[in-house]
Amino acid sequence: MAEARTIGSLPVANVQELAEACNSRVDDHQIPERYLSKDPSAEEVVAGDDSTRAIPVIDLDKLLDAQSSEEECAKLASACHHWGFFQLINHGVPDEVIGNLMSDVAGFFKQPLEDKKEWSQQADSLEGYGQAFVVSDDQKLDWADMLYLQVQPSESRDMRFWPTRPASFRRSVDAYSSEARELAYRLLEFMAKGVGAEPASLRGVFEGQAQGMRMNYYPPCRQAADRVLGLSPHTDPNGLTLLMQTSHDVHGLQVKRDGRWFAVEALDGAFVVNVGDALEILSNGVFRSVEHRAVIHPTKERISVALFHYPYQDRMLGPLPELVKKGDKVQFGPTNYQDFLKQYFTAELDGRKHLERFQLE
Repeated sequence: MAEARTIGSLPVANVQELAEACNSRVDDHQIPERYLSKDPSAEEVVAGDDSTRAIPVIDLDKLLDAQSSEEECAKLASACHHWGFFQLINHGVPDEVIGNLMSDVAGFFKQPLEDKKEWSQQADSLEGYGQAFVVSDDQKLDWADMLYLQVQPSESRDMRFWPTRPASFRRSVDAYSSEARELAYRLLEFMAKGVGAEPASLRGVFEGQAQGMRMNYYPPCRQAADRVLGLSPHTDPNGLTLLMQTSHDVHGLQVKRDGRWFAVEALDGAFVVNVGDALEILSNGVFRSVEHRAVIHPTKERISVALFHYPYQDRMLGPLPELVKKGDKVQFGPTNYQDFLKQYFTAELDGRKHLERFQLE
């Protein structure tokens, strides 16, 4: 993503190392105040195992089957409108490709801090190992570390930030990002079809454009898991996000709907997919970019990989005419997408507030 290469984040302590030090002590006060927020559990959280409250599950096999495609497309469109999230099963990305990637990401984070620092961010870029959205010296901080890379198109890669340990890391990232990119394009076609638009209408905005990968390490926090956040409430600025995690018995993702947080219990091998800000704008609000966050487990680590698919960045972004239904009010005017991204990455994460600033009165 071009804007990630012109915007930096203030340096802060390595959270993985901090967590190891804190978790070895009994004194709760060893956790720095900047990581302690108001009790995240003070807001109602609905358990993900309640089938009536779970985010929808979409089956790619049913989308591809002529007999079930229309019904599954309608289900997909409904999920993107009412939840902004869904889990995707039978997605076709080979287990080996996923397994190799997740194993190598875990291997990277297991390395000593000094080895990981070889791939650290630079002052004017979010790419590399470090943090994002740290814009002041007194803001609250997230209990996580990340490695961020621009992975597609392949010719846009900055290999200075691509780890060479584990030895297969670069191959794994390449194979996974290529498979997931084609999957995202297919989903965009079915999303358009689900609301009565031409399948190519959305795919054409994203095809061949930037794909970013954020690899997240969420350390456990034995003393105060209920008072730290792995990732603050936010929406994604891109179009479509595909998320995979290493372990399905550690649930950290939560989605906000109707003022309550819903815990997402990811199905084994499924992608968790969500709509980003750009798709809400392009669809004139038909698809919803929904606030979400990551919470921390008291004794277990969690590792996840998010793939962000971006639209053309050198264009004015606004609702596509074919997605504005007759009689509907246009919710967003034309927006310079580079300016949109710059404002997003130079501020603290703050729910849906960034996107809402671009809505028409």
